[in-house]
Amino acid sequence: MQRFTVNIKLPARTLTGALSAPNRGAADWGWQGLIAYGCHSLVLVVDANSAQTLQVLERHKASVVKVKWAKENYHHNIGSPYSLRLASADATGKIIVWDVATGTARCEIQEHSKPIQDMQWLWNQDASRDLLLAVHPPNYIVLWNADTGTKLWKKSYAENILSFSFDPFDPSHLALSFARGEILNVQSNSHLFAQVIPCFQRDGLFCLHENGCITLRVRRSNCSITATPNEEPDPEPAQELVYDLRSQCDAIRVTKTVRPFSMVCCPVNENAAALIVSDGRVMIWELKSNISGRNVRNSSSSASPLYSPVSFCGIPVGALQNKLPDLSLDNMIGQGASTGEELRNSLLQEVHLKFLLTGLLSGLPLPPFAIRMCPPLTTKNIKQYEPILAVGTSNGSVLVFHLTSGLLHKELSIHTCEVKGIEWISLTGFISFATSTPNNLGLVRNELQLVDLPTGRSVAFRGERGNDEPAIEMIKVSHLKQYLAVVFKDKPLEIWDVRTCTLLREMSKNFPTATALEWSPSHNLKSLRKKQLAAREAMARQTVASDTEVSSVESSVISLLQEAESKSELSQNISAREHFVFTGADGQVYHLTVEGNSVKDSARIPPDGSMGSITCIAWKGDILVLGDVDGNLNFWDLKARVSRGIPTHRSWVKKIRFAPGKGNQKLLAMYNDGVEIWDSKEVQMVSSLRSGRNVNFRVLDVDWCTSDKVVLAADDGCIRVLDLSMKPSCFRMDEQDLIEPVWCPYLLVPRASLALKAFLLHQPWDEKYSLDIMDIDYPENENIKNLLQEQLNSLSNDIKKLLLDPDFTLLQRCLLVARLYGDESELHFWTIAAHYLHSLCQEKPAKPDTAVLQEQLVNPLDICYDVLCENSYFQKFQLERVNLQEVKRSTYDHTRKCADQLLLLGQTDRAVQLLLETSSENAHYYCDSLKACLVTTVTSSGPSQSTIKLVATNMIANGKLAEGVQLLCLIDKAADACRYLQTYGEWNRAAWLAKVRLSSEECADVLRRWVDHLCSPQVNQKSKAILVLLSLGCFTKVAEMLHSMRYFDRAALFVEACLKYGAFEVNDDTNKLIHAVYADYARSLKLLGFKEGAALFASKAGESGKELLSELKQPKEEVTQE
Repeated sequence: MQRFTVNIKLPARTLTGALSAPNRGAADWGWQGLIAYGCHSLVLVVDANSAQTLQVLERHKASVVKVKWAKENYHHNIGSPYSLRLASADATGKIIVWDVATGTARCEIQEHSKPIQDMQWLWNQDASRDLLLAVHPPNYIVLWNADTGTKLWKKSYAENILSFSFDPFDPSHLALSFARGEILNVQSNSHLFAQVIPCFQRDGLFCLHENGCITLRVRRSNCSITATPNEEPDPEPAQELVYDLRSQCDAIRVTKTVRPFSMVCCPVNENAAALIVSDGRVMIWELKSNISGRNVRNSSSSASPLYSPVSFCGIPVGALQNKLPDLSLDNMIGQGASTGEELRNSLLQEVHLKFLLTGLLSGLPLPPFAIRMCPPLTTKNIKQYEPILAVGTSNGSVLVFHLTSGLLHKELSIHTCEVKGIEWISLTGFISFATSTPNNLGLVRNELQLVDLPTGRSVAFRGERGNDEPAIEMIKVSHLKQYLAVVFKDKPLEIWDVRTCTLLREMSKNFPTATALEWSPSHNLKSLRKKQLAAREAMARQTVASDTEVSSVESSVISLLQEAESKSELSQNISAREHFVFTGADGQVYHLTVEGNSVKDSARIPPDGSMGSITCIAWKGDILVLGDVDGNLNFWDLKARVSRGIPTHRSWVKKIRFAPGKGNQKLLAMYNDGVEIWDSKEVQMVSSLRSGRNVNFRVLDVDWCTSDKVVLAADDGCIRVLDLSMKPSCFRMDEQDLIEPVWCPYLLVPRASLALKAFLLHQPWDEKYSLDIMDIDYPENENIKNLLQEQLNSLSNDIKKLLLDPDFTLLQRCLLVARLYGDESELHFWTIAAHYLHSLCQEKPAKPDTAVLQEQLVNPLDICYDVLCENSYFQKFQLERVNLQEVKRSTYDHTRKCADQLLLLGQTDRAVQLLLETSSENAHYYCDSLKACLVTTVTSSGPSQSTIKLVATNMIANGKLAEGVQLLCLIDKAADACRYLQTYGEWNRAAWLAKVRLSSEECADVLRRWVDHLCSPQVNQKSKAILVLLSLGCFTKVAEMLHSMRYFDRAALFVEACLKYGAFEVNDDTNKLIHAVYADYARSLKLLGFKEGAALFASKAGESGKELLSELKQPKEEVTQE
């Protein structure tokens, strides 16, 4: 007979439940597409698309208070690959930086012992991506190197810091929130706001309300933004900043224990939000758009309509072109600027938004739990076996988990009170018992249910029994699953037949109450089967001997033997003899035998004087182990007739269980303060887990999962599967057995994730659009190729349709792949590149200025890109903003700031009105009056200009930079003002002023100087410099910079896009650059093992690629010659 080993690989994992109060706000949705949140001292990582738990990180010893994913705003290559980095901070001040894919800690940081108030990754320069800024209470801000744990900088403040935030447009600016800070009062008819997240792509807000409802509010459009720059703003309509409710999801049922804890929003697409609830649920809501007819309007709504955008993935598209509106927020709704009546055309369609629940992850209910693993895997049940864990809960339900995936398999509402114990009677059925709270007499209602798992059918095992009786203490099923012993608190035990649900014997009242009970693993099933086999053989011989003798055998006997033969494999149909032992309150051990309908007393063993009251018994093979209230373990070797007592000094032994598997003598012992694993053969401890400093939970129940894995239920609401060392450990994400495939290229090895990206970007291959990795020349090992194919298969059908569409342009493909990879750097680069390549390099019209202006008005670059937008659009936006600020002014300082801004914007008349509003009691009354006179009387005559310029330069030299700049702007010397601002290091203010006051040529000069500054070694913001150059249309310079920075993939794709748009002047220099870019990119693809891609770009690289091309073809030729 062929021998084989049966082994099921269960990963160490943690099933989590309700969150603790400090976990509120400890959640983050990363650019990587994954959600991380704190649950007690654990960090959970969830895939947002499939709502599956991918990782549970366990190393903190206190509740997690903050989690932050690392930013992805850098260029990714083999040296800086896509990786899952996460920082988590706890209530004792410890910060851990994780490599989430492997579940290992890269770095641990500790400064003080108080909870971290806030932390963010620093992202304002290209040199380092390892800088982490954290607030250590009460008043310290510390900058850490998150790779080494080195403290780089520390600053203290006079007041307690609550949180901080980076300026999204200039991350060198930091806003701090102090304990005395003002609170913004948001009035609303709906439930109070619990959290607000502003959007980047559109002027909108995701709001979480205290009832768990998430709403999306989009700013109401003001038509004044479409006025031409030279017009004075109309003072009549009151400017208001209104965010209209556009969509809302269902609320949750809020109770004392169920509250919304935090909301996170998808940073890549801003079209989904996740709600983390205190009971452990994660609800993922996605925005869906619905295009309605142009004339269908809700007359009762005061909100202005939302329109679909002109563009899809950065490029204006026709009505018939394939697009996916729900891809992202900016692809769902257009900019507010393009909704003016004069700009509406047939392409603009009104859009309505709604939230759809696309993912739900449930946690365990509140403890306590009673857990029991299904019968172990054997060679006989290998085809039917599934590693299933039954969890009894305090609300009477039994949860059934599949431990390979960690997912809830079934939830069965069986009992009306707390489940105290579960015993499996087969792979598909179990018996569970629950007891109600005692009445005045100490009596309870006992519920004992027999459950069939496939159907969920549940029957009362003890029939009508169970009301007003002593509580059931435990139930024990015999080794062959034939009999059930029911042990009561102050009542003799009962023995039942599991197969027929009949009571075999109820012990008499004078029978001792059992304190512990265990069935023997020995039985007479084998001898019974031998007897049956002998009877069958005798019957067969009798039948063959004489046909006439057949009639002499009773037909009833034949039918009985045939029935026995057909069912002989099923042990429950044979009433085999089984034994059990139990101990009384006096410590005496009783041995009883059960066979068929009879229960017989066999022997009594006097108590062991060295032991206290026996609390539990375990029996396997010839080893019997007893545990007592004093923490003693007594090992009996029945064969050698010797016993050995071991004092563990750990108080009451609550439970002991032997591990499954033939010859496996490992023993699991549970105490009040923890768990131990013993080797009963050697009588020595293997490992120990004790609640205390290093273990911040108390164990409630234990069991064996497999021969080398244990499962613990704890009072922190979690159930942990651990190996024999019982040390909490994380697992590798690529070893997970997931129910649904997950799109996450971050889990691939760097070579493979970059090769997959190239495969998606450079479609078609040999003029064929394909998502089959086997279609191309990629000589990688089969495992890697299969992993890549799994990733491709996991993409949604809508995404696949776009990727296989021949009309989907290169720029659109680059933007889509940047979104799929969650690559922030690429997404911003390709958004700006696509916009300016399309708007500046499409067909050259006869009157370029008018045509380009019209195009920019209809479809400008999104205002979230700030100074990178077109000048005219940027100026209009600034005018609208200062008008809004002016309407809401309430103090002198506020009015003064508005007046200063209006002067810089050239709105002199309105600035004078504000200056004249200064009251005579104000200390600045005289200065403001003189300034008003100066502004109204300033002329362009030579002498006055010279005087004002002289005064302005003197002011600037004496530290009054803002005042000097204002004076220069008054006499139309904004270019000089920008130069002064740049000289004094105010680069962002100079760029702002250039955009709103200078001609396009003068503005370009200012921005070019800014580019040189950004590229300098001390600033090192070349990636930002490239975006500025894109906005200026300096495409050749961009390609040169990308190449010099060794961004070979981005450079090659950008060169391809520029050639398609005719953005390069064709000459020897540009040809040389193009060939160099293609050749270097081909070499980088060769390093990735992506031969077909390398050959493609080597063939485009002219002379530069010839040598590489011959190298790539060489192996093929050698193979053919052989």
